[in-house]
Amino acid sequence: MASTAAPAPSAQASAQLRRLAAELRLLGAQVRVGEARETSEEFDRERFWRRFNEAAVTVAGEATTLTTVFRQPLTSSQETQRICEQVHAAIKALTAIYYSLPKGQGITLRKLVRSTTLDVVDGLAQLVEVLLVAPAQSSENNDLISYNSVWVTCQQVPQIPKDNKAAALLMLTKSVDFVKDAHEEMEQAVEECDPYSGLLNASEDDSSDSHNCEGVLGFPSNRDVYWSEDDQELIIPCLALVRASKACLKKIRILVAENGKKDQVAQLDDIVDISEEISPSVDDLALSIYPPMCHMTVRINSAKLVSVLRKALEVTKASHVTPQPEDSWIPLLINAIDDCMNKIKELTQGEIEL
Repeated sequence: MASTAAPAPSAQASAQLRRLAAELRLLGAQVRVGEARETSEEFDRERFWRRFNEAAVTVAGEATTLTTVFRQPLTSSQETQRICEQVHAAIKALTAIYYSLPKGQGITLRKLVRSTTLDVVDGLAQLVEVLLVAPAQSSENNDLISYNSVWVTCQQVPQIPKDNKAAALLMLTKSVDFVKDAHEEMEQAVEECDPYSGLLNASEDDSSDSHNCEGVLGFPSNRDVYWSEDDQELIIPCLALVRASKACLKKIRILVAENGKKDQVAQLDDIVDISEEISPSVDDLALSIYPPMCHMTVRINSAKLVSVLRKALEVTKASHVTPQPEDSWIPLLINAIDDCMNKIKELTQGEIEL
């Protein structure tokens, strides 16, 4: 495929492309809020995935045709209309197959399939919109970048988990990774930006080294702002609480992997739903420890995280993935979480009394 920018389409072709882009955006909006189509037919998982994969291959082919044709000399109105109709039909087929996935197969699985469907629809709409832009207004190869995005998404369709348990494990793994990253970033910030490590009190000759702290998430550029001794003491149980969050998610993921049953879709969905609240709560706590630190904000965010963790553990303990809840690690982890929170309360009690 040539590497030069696409020629501007004719006025009539532009109108047809503009109409197609609007139709694709409308389809995307419908997918975002659309529900599964109820049917009396028994769900055939193998047939669903075969059809969904085939539909993705078709869309990728139509995206290739669309990009190739509109990088050539001016296309006729009839050819433009034919191509636009083929693209629209391919996307309609893909979304129709998504709608055929019943809720009974699991909300977590449906969310993943919906997300992929939306990526394809939105990516193709973006490609059409890029093709509408005259070369003078568009950076070279913008259309190829948009096309590649659609193609890559379609190629990844066979990698989507095929049942709700696999989907739950994927989402739990992502949550573990998010919390792990947040914990590592917190530890790095404490290690590199501790005021008593000399980084913030370095001489002017070493000022370039002290600027290593700049760019760390949430860290201020003002060198006169740093953690006090009380701040540093409060950070310790906060880090312990984030470590407990990571341990909580890892344990939940292990239980789902070892004991999760594919037919217990509702319980798996409940576990994923509450577990997905842990990472945002960790992020809120992590952001609140950066100087200038407000101890009351840290206390509030810690309490919110503890509430989410306890609920996640309770939901997991009550589900089928914990066959012997009375002998499990869950009470021990709850005690560890409570210990962290009690220490945070103790260290921030002065804020309440003021």
